[in-house]
Amino acid sequence: MNKPMVSVIVPVYNAEEFLERCVESILNQEYKELELILVNDGSQDSSSDICRKYEEKDSRVRVFSKENTGVSDSRNLAISHAAGKYLQFVDSDDWLAPDATRLLVRKAEETGCDLVIADFYRVSGDRVLPKGDIEEESMMSLEEFAAHMMENPADFYYGVLWNKLYRREVVEQYHLRMDQEIDWCEDFMFNLEYMRHAETICALRTPVYYYLKRKGSLVSQGMNISKIVRMKLMVFEYYNNFYKHILDEEDYEKNRLQVYRFLVDSAGDGIVLPSILSGAKKLGHERTKVVSAAVEEEGILAEAYRNWKLLQYYLEPVGLKCDLSLTEISILMYLSQIGRSASRDELAGIMNLSRPRLAAVLQKLVKREMVRIEEKRIGKSSKKRSEIMLLPAADGLKRDFDLVKVSYQESLFSGFEKEEIEQYEAFAKRMRENARGVLRQPAAAFGGADFQEET
Repeated sequence: MNKPMVSVIVPVYNAEEFLERCVESILNQEYKELELILVNDGSQDSSSDICRKYEEKDSRVRVFSKENTGVSDSRNLAISHAAGKYLQFVDSDDWLAPDATRLLVRKAEETGCDLVIADFYRVSGDRVLPKGDIEEESMMSLEEFAAHMMENPADFYYGVLWNKLYRREVVEQYHLRMDQEIDWCEDFMFNLEYMRHAETICALRTPVYYYLKRKGSLVSQGMNISKIVRMKLMVFEYYNNFYKHILDEEDYEKNRLQVYRFLVDSAGDGIVLPSILSGAKKLGHERTKVVSAAVEEEGILAEAYRNWKLLQYYLEPVGLKCDLSLTEISILMYLSQIGRSASRDELAGIMNLSRPRLAAVLQKLVKREMVRIEEKRIGKSSKKRSEIMLLPAADGLKRDFDLVKVSYQESLFSGFEKEEIEQYEAFAKRMRENARGVLRQPAAAFGGADFQEET
């Protein structure tokens, strides 16, 4: 195997119930330039056999086995053997969204940032809820990121490893490793040390990780109260020193009370998921559904369905980060790509929407100041029609739309040679002109959409 771009690290301990789902989600990532390092931490169940099975089946998998010394030691061992430019961590009872590694790596490569932090899904039973904290996706300085973290210091979003992408050169340059002496917030302490050496950080607002809440409280794990208190004070000392390091004395004093809020927020054991999550969706319905039977079928309609769903697959993350539905973000992409205003009939037709449904969607986009609706006179007649045009507030999405197009085309042309792609594009151009020639005829016979009165 060529040198991987990403080393995905999974500590494994008695994980036979969930391990295959976890590993399959990693090996089936859209992004293929990765290695998977499984560290079997003295498991007493069939986890070791499962690890070896995948190592034999896929050359990207490397397995290390040792006596049970804990998750921190397992991660440290994996880091020492990692070869990737980036490090990505996954817990053995969780799993990744199919586009997780691709989106994380793209963000890191585009921006050159030292850390990418992403939204994730919290899973409780058959319910799932997206979780994030930072709303903007622009590159942040360490000081800006720390200001966000100060608002929710004990939040999993900041504390855990598994919703982040790290540069291995930073980890190795400063000899960063997990603290094996503590059993609580060891992830957070690693993050604090890493961030001290990070110049820029980027947020990714697409949920890329499924976190399955299973672990109980520290007390239920058999830890005595005095040890819990000592550990939490130790973590707070790290946290407090982090802010002393990145803030000057005056700014630190201004924010001292906010920094000390960590002690209050960490009084519990972190985020505990209720049995019913408010606003949660049923697991499997958090992203746009795809009908498997239609994906496998042949025929013109099935092909059109596949192409549309493939485009939606890459477009939906753009909508998620903007809190826009797939329909809303699709309208914005259409307007951005055609570079002009569009009529209601045009948008209703291209999006396959009823006029009432389109009106409701446009109302939200108008409220967000992303589009404007203007009434324009048709020629010299007294008739008018509504024209929908893109506003500057949506200009920032053009780069995202360009990337959607690139991802869509890369997916379609995967495995094609350059000459084959050029031949296909030449044929496709002729096919488009043929289709336009046929469709222009009925439009001309009825005066064309431009001459129809809108009501």
